[in-house]
Amino acid sequence: MFEVLGEKLQAVFKKLKGRGVLREDDVEAALKEVRVALLEADVNFKVVRDFTAKVREKAVGRDVLESLTPGQQVVKVVHDELTALLGDTVSKIRLSPNPPTVIMMVGLHGSGKTTTAAKLALLFKHEGRRPMLVAGDLQRPAAIDQLVTLGKQAGVPVFHSKEEKDPAALSGGALKQARLDGRDILILDTAGRLHIDEGLMDELRRVREKVQPGETLFVADAMTGQDAVNIAKGFNDAIGIDGIILTKMDGDARGGAALSVKAVTGKPIKLIGTGEKLDALEPFHPERAAGRILGMGDVLGLVEKAQKAFDLKEAEKLQKKMASETFSLEDLKEQLRKVRGMGPLESLLGMIPGMGKLKGLKVDEREFVRMEAIINSMTPAEKTNASIINGSRRRRIAQGSGATVTDVNRLLKQYVEMKKMMKMLKQGKMPKLMGF
Repeated sequence: MFEVLGEKLQAVFKKLKGRGVLREDDVEAALKEVRVALLEADVNFKVVRDFTAKVREKAVGRDVLESLTPGQQVVKVVHDELTALLGDTVSKIRLSPNPPTVIMMVGLHGSGKTTTAAKLALLFKHEGRRPMLVAGDLQRPAAIDQLVTLGKQAGVPVFHSKEEKDPAALSGGALKQARLDGRDILILDTAGRLHIDEGLMDELRRVREKVQPGETLFVADAMTGQDAVNIAKGFNDAIGIDGIILTKMDGDARGGAALSVKAVTGKPIKLIGTGEKLDALEPFHPERAAGRILGMGDVLGLVEKAQKAFDLKEAEKLQKKMASETFSLEDLKEQLRKVRGMGPLESLLGMIPGMGKLKGLKVDEREFVRMEAIINSMTPAEKTNASIINGSRRRRIAQGSGATVTDVNRLLKQYVEMKKMMKMLKQGKMPKLMGF
């Protein structure tokens, strides 16, 4: 996410931060490079023009140019303006005081509305809500079956009918059913359409009149850049939207849509899709996104992912095992699984301040798979007591896991080093950094 743009902007500001004194000409030269980087990232031209004008106005002031660290002050100005451009604060979905809250999903064909509807339902379910999905896409034959399947995976009921041909009537029936079942969230999937198709847009208006949604969310593919922004504006002009969900943000290295859509439509990005799994939907944090673009990381985001992956009770058990020096190879395998469950490792490294700037730092996730396979090939006794794993056992484990004896030796060495580090921490000593 924002990888290409981030690399270019970080390179620009690295030059500025290396200078003790800044002149107005230095800031102007940097802003020219910023302008080019934003345009290459497919950010709307007017948005780029307004953004650079605001940064110039603040960055060439006396307080910045005559400060002790003028380069860092300019970066702070850019960070603040990027945050404002992205929406300033987290924009949450408004919940109705009189349930159910009706959320209508709109957008183009292929933007990911159906999958995103199921992701949103699962997100609400994890928050303790009682969502219901509505298969309101009656244009695409497989849409109903797709949503029913996704609903089963999420454990959320889906209201559907293959006989009903009127989306407004179907939506009205779903609202009645949601009230009868005591559902507090009703998420309505709709057929994809172009904003210039007046007949289909009128259909959406009839659905809106029928169910009076509290939120109408435009679902856009982030990788389509300015096309997504222009179409979002078209939908807002035609029927009115309350917010935007950007899908495929994990594959969008440029970020043009995210940086343009709030300024062009006036509507905030509320959620972003960060992967194919049903739990890969999360609130959009403008300040954190700006920090990641400028290489400042996203520590809060990393902590939140860790809290989701690691259960508090399990963490307490693990702490006791470390304290009593009974941390086994089976425990190591479980921790590796949890780390992998937090998402792509390169993405996690990008959340650590400074790590995103390290070029050539690639994480081979296959190594984690290999380590798990090696541990799975061990007997229960070997997992509990690694000291019994002699040469012949190592050969057997390597053969059983499809690894080499060298791979087995490396894993066992890393495990021993971990145990040593845990022992030193228990004794209150600071261990030396080791390569794990």
